[in-house]
Amino acid sequence: MFSVTRRLAAECLGTGLLVATVVGSGIMGERLAGGNVALALLGNTLPTGAILAVLILVFGPISGAHFNPAVSLAMWLCKEQPRREFIPYAVAQIVGGCVGTLVAHGMFELPLFELAIKARTGPAQWFSEFIATFGLIVAILAVSRFKSEAIPATVGLYITAAYWFTASTSFANPAITIARAFTASFSGISPSDAPMFIIAQLVGALAGLAVMRWFFAAPSLPAGCAAMERVSCATSHGPSSRSS
Repeated sequence: MFSVTRRLAAECLGTGLLVATVVGSGIMGERLAGGNVALALLGNTLPTGAILAVLILVFGPISGAHFNPAVSLAMWLCKEQPRREFIPYAVAQIVGGCVGTLVAHGMFELPLFELAIKARTGPAQWFSEFIATFGLIVAILAVSRFKSEAIPATVGLYITAAYWFTASTSFANPAITIARAFTASFSGISPSDAPMFIIAQLVGALAGLAVMRWFFAAPSLPAGCAAMERVSCATSHGPSSRSS
């Protein structure tokens, strides 16, 4: 069992690397796409899905690899994470995500501190974030119950798909949403638009948890949650997001 300090460090580092990938691949994709937005999005999507699988494999045994306050919330409500750890996990994820944005800016010689200007708002965008996070929690809980070793691939593939089937490009992650409010690059979100995204994500996570409680019945749900905690989970969304 790893200490709380080490688990928080894993969540901070993992979320930071995830955001660095989301923002960095968005910058690279936009630069190389020659104005083709679809190509830029594809260049943003594939690295995000791939790094999620890697990060879950790396940090899952240490912290559970949530990288996402919505996932940590679900774990707390599953009684698989002590209530006293939920806030520290969320703070570590948010701090790590914001540092990840700085890292991406540093790699591409952009100003370290800037605010996003990209508008992402409206009922369709909010509903997309609800659906993206709902699906993420459903996927994690279902796979953790029936085939827990597949969680890394499942989360990576889900976020890859959700980039494209949601109008918001699937952030599905409050920490990533906050971090992406500090980049004016391809993957940014205006700070004024971030709160509604976060609300939609948290509501989506609660809805996903409620549906899986109904499917599995309350007495049996913790077993699935326990498997998820052991192997890991996370997200995203991205565009993130992910996502992430």
